[in-house]
Amino acid sequence: MEVTCSEHRATLLLLALKRKLAEDGLDPDERARLEGEAARLESELGMN
Repeated sequence: MEVTCSEHRATLLLLALKRKLAEDGLDPDERARLEGEAARLESELGMN
């Protein structure tokens, strides 16, 4: 399977978002924003 540079970047960004979402004490507004961004990236990568 060949992965483009932009797909690789999106995958790394998604991983970083998931790590941030796993942190305790995250502000609810920030959590909602990060969840939305993660959902967008999952859709973009065809992971949903």
